[in-house]
Amino acid sequence: TAAFGGTAAVGGTAADAARPGRGALVSHTLLYTLEKPGDVATWLTDAEFDPGTVRYGVDAYRLVYRTVDPHGRPTTASGLLVLPRGHEGRLRPVSFTHGTGVHKDDSPSMKTGGFLPAPPVTYASAGYAAVAPDYLGMGLGPGPHPWMDVPSETTASLDMLRAARAFVSGTGRTLDRDVAVTGFSQGASAALGLARALESGEDRRFRLGALAPVSGAYDFGGAELPALLAGELEPKSSVLYAAYTLVAFNRLHHLYDSPEEVFQGPYADTIEALFDGTHTGPELMAGTPATLDELLTGPGRELLADPAGPMAAALRTTDDVCDWAPRAPVRLYLARDDEQATVANTAHCRAAFARHGVAAPVVDLGAVDYHGSRHLGSNVRATTAVVRWLDSLR
Repeated sequence: TAAFGGTAAVGGTAADAARPGRGALVSHTLLYTLEKPGDVATWLTDAEFDPGTVRYGVDAYRLVYRTVDPHGRPTTASGLLVLPRGHEGRLRPVSFTHGTGVHKDDSPSMKTGGFLPAPPVTYASAGYAAVAPDYLGMGLGPGPHPWMDVPSETTASLDMLRAARAFVSGTGRTLDRDVAVTGFSQGASAALGLARALESGEDRRFRLGALAPVSGAYDFGGAELPALLAGELEPKSSVLYAAYTLVAFNRLHHLYDSPEEVFQGPYADTIEALFDGTHTGPELMAGTPATLDELLTGPGRELLADPAGPMAAALRTTDDVCDWAPRAPVRLYLARDDEQATVANTAHCRAAFARHGVAAPVVDLGAVDYHGSRHLGSNVRATTAVVRWLDSLR
């Protein structure tokens, strides 16, 4: 019986054949144990997440595994695997891909409490095997993080699933073939990349069982960047996302020769170093201006407003994440008045699925804030909503 009601057939094994080392487990570390359901409920309450779906205690592990970088070269990455205690036999996997971070520690496996690991802990405590990649260059991964690079987010996520399968087999349990795929913000696009890879049969042992992305920038070039440049989103967040876009995309696609071409002084001298994975969010806030006009040169703004050449090619990759037809159940989650990810992204994603004959209901999570952010609040509210939806598909 297919978990989550998924019916997708599994195709070839090209990825396994091409990269036999991908997904190989390098190391595992037990990070923490919450022995009883009550311990998990307290932990989630402290993180300001809903403990209403807790049924099990959990064990949380950091996995380090082999994968490939954006150029297909071998590298390693890390991620968080959370398993329900006392749940033997087969476990249904849930892949959760997290939102944007700047420091390597802004990753699920690098935190023992709070916002980042709370969704995987929630899924595991509900009886699922929660698999949460840190992404390339985050956690214990080497090098800078290729932000919003959906292809490498996809390979890192798929290989984390493979590493989780290898680890779980050593505990006497197994993972179901059908994977529920979810993710928040940046992780929503990453989730769609993984879901499409599973649907196309890139791993013969896994297939897509359900898809539930949350508050994503699915149309990054067509909806998110225009809203950001038009002043429709929170100004400081817009500054950070604009800077991250130019720096991260330039590393992969060579958009400019010198930061002075796109960033105004004095930020041109420091902005790239701020996104090296060793600087914290507060350092980034202090090292960037309050407005886009203070950050960008004319050519820098033009590069975001009217992309051409390598920038346009890069955005075509980020913006086609909904341009396919999943056969598994799909729901799209958002919170009205999101100050960081314009809700037009979700409307465009739903329309893209509809063009392929796929009905993707949109769930409005309502007016929910987390530390003053509607965007972050959507992740909190969606986590238990997704658990309850997945439970209904059993």
